[in-house]
Amino acid sequence: MAITAGPSARAEQTNELSFQNRTLEMHLLQENLARAHMQERLHEAEDQRLALTAQRVARLRRKAERASLRARKALASAVL
Repeated sequence: MAITAGPSARAEQTNELSFQNRTLEMHLLQENLARAHMQERLHEAEDQRLALTAQRVARLRRKAERASLRARKALASAVL
């Protein structure tokens, strides 16, 4: 004798699947939010690194220009 599931059993299964889907969606939503947050932090860190590199390059360029000017002045005074 086979036991068949009635409409109430199917409704329970449907409710359970619906609950599991909502739970999974909420879990995935939290993961997506965390992933987006980490991506934003990585972009901020990269932007900050690039800004520091640009500052360092500008500082070294100014230093090189001053050294070049000193060298030209020293050469000009040695020639005279």
